Amino acid sequence: MSLTDLASVLWRSRELLEMLLFKLEEEQLLLASNRSRWLSHATREVEVVLDQIRQTEVIRAAYAQDVAVELGLGAEASLGELADAAPPPWSDLLHQHRKAFLMLTSEISALADVNRDLLTAGQRAARETMLAFAETVETYGPQGQTVSGGVRRSSLVDEAI
Repeated sequence: MSLTDLASVLWRSRELLEMLLFKLEEEQLLLASNRSRWLSHATREVEVVLDQIRQTEVIRAAYAQDVAVELGLGAEASLGELADAAPPPWSDLLHQHRKAFLMLTSEISALADVNRDLLTAGQRAARETMLAFAETVETYGPQGQTVSGGVRRSSLVDEAI
C-alpha cells in the first residue's frame, strides 16, 4: 500500500531533519567557542545530511503523488491535504508527521540564522585583525561599498578607562 511507503519515508525524513538539527547545534558550539579547527568537518557533516535529505525528498514526493492519486486528490496535494483525506489511522499519523516537520523546520531555520550570525561576526573579527597587521584601514565609499586605503594612523589608548 502506498500509505505504508509514504509513512516509512516520512519517518526517514524526520530522522534526517533531527540529524540536521544536531549537526547545526554541533556547528554552533564550535562557532560560539571560537574553535575553528573542526568547523570544516562540522560543515561537511551538515552538507552530507542535506544531501541525504534531498535524496529522501525525491522519494517522498513520488510516494506522496501516488497516495494523492489513490485518495482522489491532485498529484501536488500537500501533506495536510493527504492527512485530511486519508482513512484512520493514517490520517492521525500523517497529521503527526506534518506537525513534527513544522516544528523541526522552525528550529532548523532559527539555528541556521544564529550560526550565520556567528560566522559573520567571526569573519568580521578575522578581517579586522588582518587589516590591523596590514596597517591599512577599511572605510566606505560614496556608494556604500567597502574600500581599503590609507595608512592606519597611530592612536592613543587611555588605559585608565
